[in-house]
This record gives sequence, C-alpha cells and structure tokens, in this order.
Amino acid sequence: MSQSKSGIRFLIDATEGDSRRLHVGIEIQGPFTESRLIAHFPRWVPGSYFLREPIQHMTDFLATDQDGNTLESQRKDVDAVRIKVPEGASSILLTYRLLANDMSVRSNHLDRTHLHMMPPFTWFMPTSGIENNRMNMEHIVELHAPKSWSPATQYLSTGKRNGKGELTKNEGTTHCFTAPNRDEFLDGIIECNANPMDTWVVDGRTHHLKMWDSGGHDIDKGMLERFKEDMNKIIREHHALFGIPSWDNYVTVIQLTDTMRGGLEHLNSQTSMVPRQSLMPGHDDEYRDLVSLFSHEYLHQWNVKRLRPRNMLDYDLQREGHSDLLWWFEGGTSWLGDMLCVRSGAWSEEDWRKDFMRKMKRHTARHGMEFESLAESSHDAWIHLYRGHAFSRESQISYYLEGELAIMQLDVELRRRSKGDAGVCDLMAELCRRHAIEYDSAEKLGITYKDIRQALTSMKGGRRLGSLLDDLMHQRKAPDVDATMAYFGLKLVPEHPLKDGEENDGWLGVNLSTKDGRVKVTSHLSGSPVRQHVMPGDEIVAIDGIRTASLKGLKTSLKGKAGQQVELMSSHEGIIQSHKVEPLASPQHGVKLDGKGNSKWNSYIATRQSS
Repeated sequence: MSQSKSGIRFLIDATEGDSRRLHVGIEIQGPFTESRLIAHFPRWVPGSYFLREPIQHMTDFLATDQDGNTLESQRKDVDAVRIKVPEGASSILLTYRLLANDMSVRSNHLDRTHLHMMPPFTWFMPTSGIENNRMNMEHIVELHAPKSWSPATQYLSTGKRNGKGELTKNEGTTHCFTAPNRDEFLDGIIECNANPMDTWVVDGRTHHLKMWDSGGHDIDKGMLERFKEDMNKIIREHHALFGIPSWDNYVTVIQLTDTMRGGLEHLNSQTSMVPRQSLMPGHDDEYRDLVSLFSHEYLHQWNVKRLRPRNMLDYDLQREGHSDLLWWFEGGTSWLGDMLCVRSGAWSEEDWRKDFMRKMKRHTARHGMEFESLAESSHDAWIHLYRGHAFSRESQISYYLEGELAIMQLDVELRRRSKGDAGVCDLMAELCRRHAIEYDSAEKLGITYKDIRQALTSMKGGRRLGSLLDDLMHQRKAPDVDATMAYFGLKLVPEHPLKDGEENDGWLGVNLSTKDGRVKVTSHLSGSPVRQHVMPGDEIVAIDGIRTASLKGLKTSLKGKAGQQVELMSSHEGIIQSHKVEPLASPQHGVKLDGKGNSKWNSYIATRQSS
C-alpha cells in the first residue's frame, strides 16, 4: 500500500461495468484532530455553473478502522457524513458504491466498455477532523479496471499492478497515480477504455488523445488523422498568441455518441462529446463543430483555469461561486477559440462564415437583451443557464453568444483606434501575463472587472474605450453586429431573400415540434404575432379550417398569407380555441455575410504562427 504526503488515498474500482456502479474508497491516515471526522460530498463540478448533488447516487456507505472494525457514522445535512473516530485510530477507510449511468462530460459514466470519472462526482472530501492543510498536499489515486483497459488522465502515473482489486477482489489492473494538490486532484479526469492512446509532441509539449465511441463503432482512420493534424494547427496558434506554457501533458478525451454534445475543460485536460458523424467523411458541419469545441476547451487552459475570477481562486465545492465576468471567460473563449480555428487553418474562411451564420440565427431570434445585461446574465448563470424554460429567450440571454458578439464589437473598436496594432486577443494574453496562475510575471492572481478595464485602457488605442466596455457589459442592449462587420467590409443580408414577384409567406413567430400528427408550440420568437393567443404546449390544430398535422402542412397553409388575417385554431389544455391573427412577413432571422472582406478582414483572420 502506497502512502501520500497527505496520508489520503482515493480508490475506485471499475470492474463491474454491467452494474453501472463504481466501488469507491477513501483511506485517511491519522493523525486525527477531533473525535469526529466529517466529510462532504462536493456539490459543484468546476467548469460548470449548477449544483448537481452527486451524493444522490451513493449507496452502501461503510466506515471502518485500520483493523476492519465498523465505525459509527451518520449523515449530516444534505451533503455530508460524520464518522466517530475511536481513540488510537491510525487510519479510517470510507467505502460505498456509486451509480455511474449519466453519459455526460460533467459526471461519471461506467459500462462494459469504458469509465469516465470526475473526481468531484466520485469522492467525499474530508473537511473536519484532520489538519486543514492536508487536502492541499499530494494525494494518491488508484484505479482498478479490466486488464484490457488503459487510462488517460492528467494525473502522474507511478506504476500499475495486476491482481485482485482492493475493494471488490475482482481480477484486473490497478493503475496508480499522484496528484500534487487539491486543485489538480479535483480538476482532472480519468477516461479508461480498451482503445489505444495517441501521444505526440507539439512545440515541446506532450499531447494525448483518447477516443471512445458509445456504441462501439469503428472510427474512420482518415478522419482521425485529419483531426489530429487540425489539433496541431490549433495548438500552435494558441502557443503563438500566449507563448509556450510551462505546464505539460495535455489530455484530450473525445467521446462519440448518437446525438449528444458537450464539452468541459479541466486544468490540463478536456472531455468533448460530439455525435459520431463528426468523424465520418462527408459530414462537414459536424466536423467543423468538433474542431471548434476542441479549440474552445483548449483555450480554457488559459482563460478560466489559469486566468480566473479573483473570487474563484480558492473555490468552494459546496456552494455557488458567482461572477459577473462569465461573458469574458465563456463569451471571450467562444470568440477567440473560433478565431484561432480560422487563423490556424483548421477552419477555412468559409467555415467561419457558416458558423457565424448559425450563431446569428440564434442571436436575431431572441430578444432577451432588452431585459438582461451581460453582467446580469453572468451573475445569474446558476439559476438561468441550466434551468431554461419555454419563456427563457424572452427575458434571458446567453453570455456565451452575446458575450462573443460584444467582444467582437470591442475588438473592432480597439483595432480601429490602434490602427490594427492591438486587439482583444492581445488583451487576453496581457491579462494572463499580469494575473494568471503559473505565470512568473503575474503581479496579482485573479481578475476583477476593474482589472480588465484598466488593462484595456492602457493598451494602444484603448485609452478611451472604458466607457464602451461599460456599456457593452452593463446596458440591456444588443451588440452592434452590423457596425462590427462593416469595419471588415462585410454586410449582414437575409439568408433567403425574396425573388421578384415572390409572395411573402406568413410567419407566426414560434418554435414548433411535431409528434403523432400534432404540431405544438415550444417557445415564442422575438416579434411573434401570436404571442397573446397561443402558449408553449398548445397545439396548432388548423389554419383557415385546414387541419395542420405537420410542419410542412402548416407552412403550406401560411403560403402567401403575410399581412392577411387568418383563423388560427388551437388546443389549450384540451379545449379548442379560435383566434383571428395576422401573420407577419418573416423578419429574416436567418442572415449571412455578404462581401469578400477588406484588408482589415484579411489581417484579422491571418495566422500569428511564424512561417
């Protein structure tokens, strides 16, 4: 048995994949400072903004001493357990089983083919009964898994041994690791499966890629090689902006699924989940999204993990950590992550335009900017972002999307005033130099809004931009995307303009779903002419007496009806209702960029890598 500097050993057994349950253990060596040991199960996963209560998945809790004697224990509050420490105890072992059936980048998933493990979703954290500084010391992590599996993790490997597991006595391989402190222990992952791990070096830094397909589908080798080449381009473009960092061994886990998508950054790793079509030939949109997601999570090494809100330098895993700066940390990462895709050559300029058009459809279909600022949206992420409902788009905004567009507007104005010598990407790199963890040049760790504003106004061309930043972040107003694009010689135009003599079809301004021959309203769009007549969940039964059983049928019923009164029949809570409404002409929520762009545009998307 190994011993860590902190005397804490974290155990996990993944050999019973068919049960979807992990066997988990925590061995805590003495000395103990009190007669009661209290351990809390984390409620928050760093990188997310939602309390998830993973303790709900725990069963079969048991506490024993060094001799195997059962210790008295009881639950405390919603997230903790209290264990009686007998006099003279030299160690305490906590064991339990944990359901791991949630296939998500933010939780644990175990089946017969793999394990994806998140430490805050797995282990109790001792919070009382031992010296406080012990959690910030080196820890041991031991994973017992089927012999054919190999792990990918940012933890430091110290070897492995074959044989029976300590928790289950099942045959397998125990993989041993260390984590130097609390942050690196909590903010890592382990992906363990039978697939090989690709390892290579970029600019002197070691990178690892571990793949897993949820259905066991073979991954196209040609597409995988293409993705690795594009990863290299993006990595080098990040290095060209921020410099080659001192930390090494970056791990990328890609999970391929049927339809699920998501990504989560960690200190030196990421898990990105995408539909498996992303790595199938001919699926250009899906592949473009995979490249974007990798770049976004990779950028978080700097903007979130090293450069943090000052109040999140030492985060509390039991409660929300609010920040008004998520527009910078997520919106800014969305903006720059995609710009680095096109600058690196992993995306073509046409790829960028297509993705921008996708974003503009979302932007123009919402009207929450009249009710919520970017700072407010950031602060309320814990109660808004993951708790959306049918009316969210009417009063709430996404600090990802709207933050990205606001930062683009700020970037353009900084470039205009500096005559192209400075941009917001330079601002982000400068903030890292001044305030990021693991930077020798850092003056004060963590940032506040004041730090961003001061760094901006001290840049060439930024002296008078503080008031613009204030307006963009605190006013309830949409960013001026038209002016932003005009600077680059580009123009927003309708995606599907009417042809000469073509009639304008009627537009109801609602999002719809169909099931079993019923067309139902799911939410309202900005400017909907039926906002006062039908609610989310209502069924649209007929238009002018013609039964509506499909989206195509509804579109046919509204053909050429813009500006004309129609009878709309709906079902609300099972009661048929009739409404006289006047469909509008489509406001062209779908827009695209027109024009080739000017020299400023060409400079904007040019690489920073030296030839």
